[in-house]
Amino acid sequence: MLSQPMTIVFYIQAALWIALLVLKAFAFGDVVMRPQEAFPAADKQTKTLWLILVGLALLIHLIPMFWSPLSLLNIAGTVAAAVYVVGVRPAVREAGGRRGGQSDGPYGPW
Repeated sequence: MLSQPMTIVFYIQAALWIALLVLKAFAFGDVVMRPQEAFPAADKQTKTLWLILVGLALLIHLIPMFWSPLSLLNIAGTVAAAVYVVGVRPAVREAGGRRGGQSDGPYGPW
């Protein structure tokens, strides 16, 4: 009888862990793809700072000691990744932050 609630809690934590991993990996990949000049053009912090913040968030997420999605460092990393995805990414994209610096293809917008 006691094992069933623990099983549900385990699956909820596992799903949350995977969802946060996907968020952090997406944010890190997006920072890597953006050109360095797009960040100051969008009046945001530097690409290097975002690489460090989101990269550390992803690294900490993968360390077994912090596998709980509710650990303090994991929550801080999730906040950093979410701030990037929700606030910085749209501004950097708007400033022409696609790879190669081009937002249009040879025949117009993609």
